[in-house]
Amino acid sequence: MLREWHEFYMLLGTAATTLVALLFVAVSIGVGLLSATRSVATRVYMSPIILHYSVVLLVSLIALVPTLGDAFHSTIIALSGIVGLGYSAVVSGRLLRNRGKVETVDHFGYGLGPFFAYAGVVAAGTLMLEHQHYGPDLLAAALIMLLMINIRNAWDLAVTFAQRQADGPPPPTIG
Repeated sequence: MLREWHEFYMLLGTAATTLVALLFVAVSIGVGLLSATRSVATRVYMSPIILHYSVVLLVSLIALVPTLGDAFHSTIIALSGIVGLGYSAVVSGRLLRNRGKVETVDHFGYGLGPFFAYAGVVAAGTLMLEHQHYGPDLLAAALIMLLMINIRNAWDLAVTFAQRQADGPPPPTIG
């Protein structure tokens, strides 16, 4: 079902890989900002970005393997979406526990938005398993949504790093 989508998944996978590489550059520049006192922020903000880009890349790579059958493609895609749903629920829980410290838009960018995108991935995998012709279209829409949300999240993270760098190092902890 995904043969006609070859160029789309080549471009999507390349974009995800490039954005992960740029994120690693940004993190290496702001490495002092990832101290132990900020490990919660790293788990809540950094890890989801890496996971979401990795899922976009994984699904793109699976879609490009010409020898895999539709059932295998569909199953791996649906399983990737299920993992993403679970992870998005965990991140949403972390965000809710830190409600006063988290901007409202971050609840969508890091929690609800990816959750809905992964729901689309699961639905697309299921539809493709049933050979429904609109399954690949839904998959493309869900992955584009995930990529766009993740671009927003990576930009948010980069701006936060820049602001913290401008503010100087964190005060020493007493204790």
